[in-house]
Amino acid sequence: MHTHSPLAASFILHFGEMGSRWGVNRTVGQIYALLFISNRPMHADEIAETLTMSRSNVGLGLKELQAWKLTRLQHLPGDRRDYYSAPQDVWEIFRILVEERRQREVEPTLTLLRDSLQQEVGSEIDRVAQQRMHEMYNMMQLLMDWLTDIQKLSPETLKRLLRLGGKVAKLLDFVDRMGESRKETPAATPDEPPKG
Repeated sequence: MHTHSPLAASFILHFGEMGSRWGVNRTVGQIYALLFISNRPMHADEIAETLTMSRSNVGLGLKELQAWKLTRLQHLPGDRRDYYSAPQDVWEIFRILVEERRQREVEPTLTLLRDSLQQEVGSEIDRVAQQRMHEMYNMMQLLMDWLTDIQKLSPETLKRLLRLGGKVAKLLDFVDRMGESRKETPAATPDEPPKG
């Protein structure tokens, strides 16, 4: 790798290693990391030279990143080459990744589950399987509905929500207790003053 910065090299190598865990190859991870930390758009030959990769590997990696909407193609005045950059806003990147994963992984699973739940079942084994699929579908759909709502939040609101952390659970627990105490307190009749 022909980068003069140990900090940059460490980041790029790490993203390459993590790429396989995220479902992309090492090359794609390294290209993305380089573009993300770069202070300017880069052309494919420059990326290949910096990362000591073949031009064809870089081209394939850039196509994959474009399919994920994680790179932007642009042209510079007076230069016929294609230049690439990555979104710099981490919240925008988060939204892109969530949406792309939803379309590639979650939606096909929800479609399969919906189709399975519409089938008539006759055996007990199939009834049990369908019940479990129904539970999985409900959980996944609930998460996707929640995620849709979360994606509509501004980055500032999302940061505030994330900073709440465990306080959200405490708030929900408090709300649940309040609801239970209201159920336990009998409603006052018009002739009788409220208790407590």
